[in-house]
Amino acid sequence: MNHIQTIGTSLFALALLHTFSTRFFERMAHRRPDHAGIWHLLGEVEVVFGFWAMVLVLAMMVLLGRTPATDYLDSRDFTEPMFVFAIMVVAGSRAVLSLTRNAVDAVASVVPLSGATAFYFVALALVPLLGSLITEPAAMTLAALMLRDRIFSAGGVSQRLKYATLGVLFVNVSIGGTLTPYAAPPVLMVAAKWNWDFGFMLSHFGWRASLAVGVNAMAVTLLFRRELLGLARVARGAANPLPLWVTVLHVLFLAAVVGFAHHPPVFMGLLLFFLGFAKAYPAFQDRLMLREGLLVAFFLAGLVVLGGQQQWWLEPLLRGMDANTVYFGAAALTAVTDNAALTYLGSLVEGLSDEFKLALVAGAVTGGGLTVIANAPNPAGFAILRGHFDDQAIHPLGLLLAAIPPTLVAAAAFRLI
Repeated sequence: MNHIQTIGTSLFALALLHTFSTRFFERMAHRRPDHAGIWHLLGEVEVVFGFWAMVLVLAMMVLLGRTPATDYLDSRDFTEPMFVFAIMVVAGSRAVLSLTRNAVDAVASVVPLSGATAFYFVALALVPLLGSLITEPAAMTLAALMLRDRIFSAGGVSQRLKYATLGVLFVNVSIGGTLTPYAAPPVLMVAAKWNWDFGFMLSHFGWRASLAVGVNAMAVTLLFRRELLGLARVARGAANPLPLWVTVLHVLFLAAVVGFAHHPPVFMGLLLFFLGFAKAYPAFQDRLMLREGLLVAFFLAGLVVLGGQQQWWLEPLLRGMDANTVYFGAAALTAVTDNAALTYLGSLVEGLSDEFKLALVAGAVTGGGLTVIANAPNPAGFAILRGHFDDQAIHPLGLLLAAIPPTLVAAAAFRLI
């Protein structure tokens, strides 16, 4: 371990501590109004990892020089942050959201539950599984927006319901994308190298993930059934129906961005075309999620930069585990690092048994809802929903506690069945 790795690991630990301390910075903004701006900035969870990544790069420039620091940045892969930004903007558009909401309402109409409970159950069960087709970041964006508009915006919603919903949403999205080999980031990291195709994913992950997603959604729905039944329907202004060609074009944009998810020049070019279309036809758009998308991309980019300095301790730790312990070890490690990073490191190790590979990926997706950094789509849901929590902040400990029960359900589905 060299001194840069020591600094990188120390800054990563500080970033983790920072995520648990954002309320302190918000309080400082009220106590020191003369510098409220910087305190509010440091109180933004999405800024945390980007801020400490900047400190790491500055330290590298001072200690190693400009060229080694920029070479390190050039060696990082920022495809995922850019893709999440693009998919949040397109998936969060009025046409895509309306189409998905109508589909959820149609399914909810045949579910034998009353009032908001049917919508709530379908949003937490169907949309995360839809992530296996449209990718997990898109599913997270759509589910979070629908839950925000239909549930969180209703008056009198308890904090218990909000945290429980967030915990189930994060866990269900993390495991709900495992029906295909391309939608969940931790699966994508290993699918090609380990020859995991659609049939393999369905037989080894798909039915278990679907079972766990359904159980989690039904459990939280029944637990808060009385509160959900008492929610008033959020009043919405009458919106002009969108022409069919507009909806079709939006769906094509979404499909194209998903289809070229591994080619940043293509999907970023598509995003620019989409923004041009939105500017040309503003009557067919609500406010685009540019600010939220940029914040989430900044968060993930910071995680990529800081995470690159953690390989020295993560890889030997994974190597030292057997197939039985790696599942629970990966689930626990995911709480403090991105689950895709874990599976990527696992893919670098040669000679792993099939049992070990399955346990590593299953553990990584199982623990993907425990923290905001555990799974790449989590910051998107965080950014969309946090404004409806007390002090417009989601406490990391509250999320952790809320995510433990659905995580245990996922663990039972993947390991005990």
